[in-house]
Amino acid sequence: MKSRYCAYALGNSKYIMNTTHPTNNDFNPDFKSWEENIKNFMNDTTFNSLQILDYIQGEKESFVTFKANIDIHENDSSFTEKSRFLNENGKWLYVSGDFNQDETK
Repeated sequence: MKSRYCAYALGNSKYIMNTTHPTNNDFNPDFKSWEENIKNFMNDTTFNSLQILDYIQGEKESFVTFKANIDIHENDSSFTEKSRFLNENGKWLYVSGDFNQDETK
């Protein structure tokens, strides 16, 4: 999760694409369009901080609960998410996340 957050903050759209599981709702086989959408999100967002709240690692499946402090178009859009990752061929891929808008603003 930390590496994906850093990739977003640094504008590394390829890393986000390469670490997203094909079953993820955001996965798009039209890689050019998908990358453009990711870059637009990155350009519109200020990534302030990431806090890992909980981590459960299995051999093939892991869960990370985190709080991301971000601003989109200068509006606080912080949220808490429980992410699910699968390990496929030694590579952790982001499958899905359940998130809530941060209520502690």
